[in-house]
Amino acid sequence: MTVTRGRIDKRQAILGAAFTVFARDGYRPASVDAVAAAAGVAKHTIYNHFGDKESLFRATVAALTAESLTRNLAAVDLLRLPTGAEDLAAVLSKVGLRLAECYCDERSQACRRLLQAEIQNLPDLQDIVREGATDKVNEALADRFARLALAGQLRLTDPAVAAEQFGALLTAPLETRSRLGSRPVPAAELTEVTQNAVQTFLRAFGND
Repeated sequence: MTVTRGRIDKRQAILGAAFTVFARDGYRPASVDAVAAAAGVAKHTIYNHFGDKESLFRATVAALTAESLTRNLAAVDLLRLPTGAEDLAAVLSKVGLRLAECYCDERSQACRRLLQAEIQNLPDLQDIVREGATDKVNEALADRFARLALAGQLRLTDPAVAAEQFGALLTAPLETRSRLGSRPVPAAELTEVTQNAVQTFLRAFGND
């Protein structure tokens, strides 16, 4: 194993341990000692990689954001022109359910709880999440909606607005049902929220 590969692996181990500790204890009560113990590294190794606890927390949020982006883009990638017996509602439901599952994933909920607790003290965290994932997912969704509109499947003038609305129709009810990320949302509720979101979206933007 090269020195560079070993350094990357150690950094990833620290970030994984940091998430576990921050999610369990909260940012402020969490200690670098606890992260070092969970990662199996010396305390000074964390300082060598990240500088201080605040920088480690930002890096942890950025890593979670990158992870979330990958999963959400994979969901958006399912949004294609309907084929065979499948109609647009079915395609949107499949995509919406995957996005809902991403939103209610345990790691995503834990990250949102941390953000809600620390956003006033560390307001740039919002930019890390927005620029690292939210904006990119919305752009990808808007691109897919634009293609569907060109194919006559949707009726819209601004794909970005449609993407924003679709996301809001999913996340707003999920935030309520999860009690701000403190309660797992059962699969049946994820399906119900998704179906409601798709029906409302198609009433506004459908081409029927």
